[in-house]
Amino acid sequence: MLTQLRQSVIFAIICTALFGFVYALAGTGVAQGLFPHQANGSITANGSTLIGQNWSSPKSFHGRPDDAGPYAGNAKTDVAGGDNPLEANGLSGESSATNLGPRSQVLLTNTKALVAYWHSQGVDPTPDLVTTSGSGYDPDITPQDATVQIPMVSKATGLSPSVLRALISKETHGEQLGFLGSDYVDVLQLNEALAKLQ
Repeated sequence: MLTQLRQSVIFAIICTALFGFVYALAGTGVAQGLFPHQANGSITANGSTLIGQNWSSPKSFHGRPDDAGPYAGNAKTDVAGGDNPLEANGLSGESSATNLGPRSQVLLTNTKALVAYWHSQGVDPTPDLVTTSGSGYDPDITPQDATVQIPMVSKATGLSPSVLRALISKETHGEQLGFLGSDYVDVLQLNEALAKLQ
């Protein structure tokens, strides 16, 4: 019996060393070697490319709205929107869908308010610009979402629409592996490129 107990303890120590340390270190090494940008959180000087940021100035392109804005299930009257689920106008956001259904008066009222906001900026919004993503963290928009914002950004920055169209085209990422998903624009990368033009 003592032999079996000793074998069990040795086996537990070996498994702990292999799966608790060696496996974790190997995984970290592979991630750092093959995907260093993603493994380190995709952090740039202005935030992470993997999470929506709060773009509220007309001098920058905006992402999709989040639950911290007008779509909050418990509507926050002092939050004007933005697309940063972690913080918008100083208030913590939420990382989930609102679960407001198509018959929700709150959803209808808030969507109309968001459409009116975009119209006041000279933008004819796409459906994505007035609806939240499933997670509320979406850092990407479609090239069409970016293109409809050109009048607003052009007026605020003084850059010509043709320059902004070329910038959007340059910052558009294709389908992953050539067939997964659709073309997209990372809003943070687009705004960082825009800042270099100004």
